[in-house]
Amino acid sequence: MRLIVFLFCFILVGNLISVQGQDKGLGKDYAKVASQIMGTALIEGQAYEKLEYLSDNIGNRLSGSPQLNQAIEWAVNAMKADGLENVRAEAAKVPHWVRGEESAEIITPAKHKLNILGLGGTIGTVSAGITAEVVVVGNFDELDKLGEQVKGKIVLYNSPMRKDLPPGQAYGEAVRYRGIGAVRAAKYGAVAALVRSVTTVSLSTPHTGAMRYQDDTPKIPAAAVTVENAELMQRLYVKGEKIVVNLKLGAQTLPDADSANVVGEILGSEKPEEIILVSGHLDSWDVGTGSNDDGAGSVIAMEAVRTIARLKLRPKRTIRVVLFTNEENGLFGASAYRDAHKQDFDKHVAAIEADSGGTRPIGFSFKGSDRAFALVQEISTLLHNLRSDNVELSTGGVGADISVLTDTGVPSLGLRNDSSHYFDVHHTNADTFEKIDRTELSLNVATMAVMLYVLADMPKALPR
Repeated sequence: MRLIVFLFCFILVGNLISVQGQDKGLGKDYAKVASQIMGTALIEGQAYEKLEYLSDNIGNRLSGSPQLNQAIEWAVNAMKADGLENVRAEAAKVPHWVRGEESAEIITPAKHKLNILGLGGTIGTVSAGITAEVVVVGNFDELDKLGEQVKGKIVLYNSPMRKDLPPGQAYGEAVRYRGIGAVRAAKYGAVAALVRSVTTVSLSTPHTGAMRYQDDTPKIPAAAVTVENAELMQRLYVKGEKIVVNLKLGAQTLPDADSANVVGEILGSEKPEEIILVSGHLDSWDVGTGSNDDGAGSVIAMEAVRTIARLKLRPKRTIRVVLFTNEENGLFGASAYRDAHKQDFDKHVAAIEADSGGTRPIGFSFKGSDRAFALVQEISTLLHNLRSDNVELSTGGVGADISVLTDTGVPSLGLRNDSSHYFDVHHTNADTFEKIDRTELSLNVATMAVMLYVLADMPKALPR
């Protein structure tokens, strides 16, 4: 594998300067250093080894857990070993939700064990569980038509994630039932909510994720069921069968816990007060090992900065890597960063987030001014040989954690990956290190490092 990467890098470096679109502007000015950055990232990178340790030796890292604290300590030590400056853990308070034991079973019309995962933030049930009839709906309109007919019952949202849409868009449509399904059902008197897992592919694998309550609505337990379980109950429901389920959730929410964002820097040589922020999030759900979401993004950010430091490059502006805590169930890490640094937000001239796995990089999504977009496109010509040179304008956000910066007008980028199989393992026990390809992970580091360095060193900062 190393030999393949080396040969790829040799061909890339030999041809980089002649790539179409690099004969003028930033492409021409930075072609040589970009080739050095790519070569170092591809041949000497440590992202794969870092992610292996994070996944195998620490494991999943839910907010408030000992594993997340261990990961924070590991990241601080790793950044120091990588030669970064001003390495520190910046304190943040985070939610502390604990899953506990959980189970579910169809009792009527025939016994079927259901494979479930409680949704993050759900309340628990009494020890004997909740036993109630199930009503199946495909969307909120169907729920509203039933109204109080769901009182005293369990509502199952069987809303498939569409295969005819881009994965990100399809996820955005389907995930709303996970987020507010319990609230909508509780308004009509339902006693619990079940949600079809947000995925297009399933081998009896449930997908968890965050849900939320509202103060003016009763709190009811909520869990994800597998695609297969949802389809089973749909078939029974359509046939007019009475479906009775027993649901047991041992979840509880403990007092907020101490946590931290991990920060490290390469100080700028000419304009150290201007900051280019690059980030991932260190926390994960409490299933699998969080290798794709977002262990990969964390090590991509770490390694991009290490690559620049290893080459002894010191760009004009400061590069700051931030590994956020608590992206998954609250964004308390992002809020803590905002509160600690909001007086300096005008000095943040760009922000980049990596939170879409470690598969082959495609390019970046971008949110900012038209002039800034044109410059980012110019930089992206340097990534042509990596096939990660596509930059798309985003009409929404480009990253959850950096949204605190994006919302103030900071030009923001999100690293984009081939997401065709990302949601197969997203938020599941199947999100493990075996799904990671070394070469693809290294390509992400090379892509991120080139974009990061040029943004930090170009003559003028991206305009707002």
